[in-house]
Formats: sequence, C-alpha cells, structure tokens
Amino acid sequence: MSEEKKPQEPEQPGEAEAGKPKAPEQPAAVEPEAVPEPVEPAVEPAPVVEEPVTARQSSPIPVALPSDGRERLKAALWPPRVSRGQLVVALLLFALGLALAIQVRSTNDHSQLRGARQEDLVRILDELDGRQQRLQFEKTQLEQNLAQLENSSNQAKEAQEQTRKKAAELGVLAGTEKAAGPGIVLTIDDPQGQVKADMLLDTLQELRAAGAEAIQINDVRVVAGTYFTDNASGGGVRIDGKSVSQPFRFAVVGNPQDLTPALNIPGGVVRSLEKQQARATIVQQQKVVVDALATPRPLQYGKPAAK
Repeated sequence: MSEEKKPQEPEQPGEAEAGKPKAPEQPAAVEPEAVPEPVEPAVEPAPVVEEPVTARQSSPIPVALPSDGRERLKAALWPPRVSRGQLVVALLLFALGLALAIQVRSTNDHSQLRGARQEDLVRILDELDGRQQRLQFEKTQLEQNLAQLENSSNQAKEAQEQTRKKAAELGVLAGTEKAAGPGIVLTIDDPQGQVKADMLLDTLQELRAAGAEAIQINDVRVVAGTYFTDNASGGGVRIDGKSVSQPFRFAVVGNPQDLTPALNIPGGVVRSLEKQQARATIVQQQKVVVDALATPRPLQYGKPAAK
C-alpha cells in the first residue's frame, strides 16, 4: 500500500538556517574608491646615544645665566661669599682709612690760616713774635737765677732774695702791687656813646696778646678775673662792677714797640673804633704808672695741689 506523502511542515527558521547552507548574499553596492593622498616619507629620529652612568654623574649641571648685564652682576655679588682672608683684608683697609681721615682732619686744623685776611695774619705774627721774645727773656732770667744759686756762698739767702722778687712780680700780675715802667697810654673818646663793653674787652685782649704786663682802665686795675658789662641805663660801662664813663684811659706797662703796632694793624682796635665814630689816641711813654690795686678774692674751690 502506497503511503501518501504528507505535506511537510515548514521548518523553524533556526533549524533551516542550521541545516541548510546560507544563500549567497547579494553583493553590496561598490562605492568608488577614494584616491589616496600622497604620504611623505617618515623621517626616522636620530639614534640617542646614552652616556655612561658614571659620565652623567660627574659632569656639572649647566646653569642658565641671565642675559641682562645688571642681573648677571647682581647674581655675582649677592649673596656675598666672604672668606676669612677677605674679612681680615677688609678690617685692615678700614683701619687704614680711619687713620688717613684723622691725619687729614689734623692737617686741616693746622691749615685754618689759609683763608685768613692779611691783617689777621699780621696780627697773629706780631703776637707770636712778642710771645717768643717774652719766653726767651724769661728763660734768660731763670738761667741767671740758677747760676746765682749755684755760685753763691750763701745759697739760702740767695734763694730767699729770689723768692721775694718773684713774689713782687706775681703781685704785679695779680694786681696787688703797683707797677711802673715803659708803656703806652691809650685814650678812647666816644662822644656818640657807641663804645660798648665788648669793644673794651677786645682792646684788652689785644694788649694782653701784645705783651702787656700791667693794665689800668681809669681807676680800675685789670686782672685775670676782670669782666665788662654794659650799664643798664645805657651810658658807660661797668668794669668789675664799677661804673666807668668815657673817655676811657688805658695805662699799660709793656714794650711800646709791641703794643702800638698791635693796636694799629689793619682791621685792629683803632680801625674798629673809628668805624663807631670814636677816636683812639696812643702815646708812648718811658714811664707809665699803674697804681690802682685790686682786692684779692679768697679761693673757694681751688687748693694747692700736693706734690
């Protein structure tokens, strides 16, 4: 008996695909090929040669220096690197510079006369000459006294006589003894009343610098502590507290050849008085008497120093 063929059931899609070979797919549409761009040949890098490890460690690391000159100088000077030798040299240079500065200052102190006026130089020269002559005379007297003491048979009596003479000389300087000898008489007439205490003080200083040994102004003896003040009423001057009016009369014992030029030098006392409309008259005399005495003042603080 013939078997009837049954209609075959459609197989599952998965099974059909697994059992049958896949149907050839339709070729996809071919796109036109793009024209490749020209490619430059690649440049191979130069081979890097590695240095040995020891060479890299020992070679110094290069430091980039600043290009600017100021920065390069600043980098060289700061921070400072001072060694002990440099410090010693710096101290020696400082000591040398200090010594030179002191020397220059001392030289400038001695050269202050460079800017002085001619009349000031003449006055200073006269004062120096007068001092030199007085010191030379005093030295001669001391040498004579020493020779007398050494040659005298009675040295005690001779020493007592010299002590008495020295005391009389000191009394003249202190104003407790009268004095007489060659000198000048200076008279200052001041009708306008322009002469003040400071001008009389300048006159006294000029006379002292010229070698005056005893000075009397009117009836007042001038000593080391004499002072001048202007009267509160406006007329005259007070000397040591005593009122003195013009004309002012200076009786001075000393060498007339030294005293007169000292007052008449250019820019000196006489010229200064003439500017104040005062008249100064100088008379040289062979014997000038200074008879006013000063009352000695007891010492309050000064005592003889023990040897």
